[in-house]
Amino acid sequence: MTNAPSQTWLNPTAADAKSAERAFSRSVVVSGVRCSLTYVLIPFVFPLLGFGTGAGPLIGIPVGIVAIAANIASIRRFRRSMHRWRRPMITINAAIIVLLVILVTVDFTQVL
Repeated sequence: MTNAPSQTWLNPTAADAKSAERAFSRSVVVSGVRCSLTYVLIPFVFPLLGFGTGAGPLIGIPVGIVAIAANIASIRRFRRSMHRWRRPMITINAAIIVLLVILVTVDFTQVL
């Protein structure tokens, strides 16, 4: 009889670490797309193409919510893995979530 626990969260594998890294990369890309839309495309490119300037919050809210969900998924993956960069990555994800919540809140106030 061994004392080794059988739960996967206590016995991480290399695949768990790679999965956590992919989730982190995906969440940062989604957050980056949201910022690119909000600060580059919507205020500068959209008016040049003739699109209305009021579209920013209407696009930013759903993309921001998706970005928050992606960051939460990344945090969950890193918590399950015993990745050596687990704590710094969770901290970065949490900081991104705080910024996204602020941006989504600002977008909501602009819509109202």
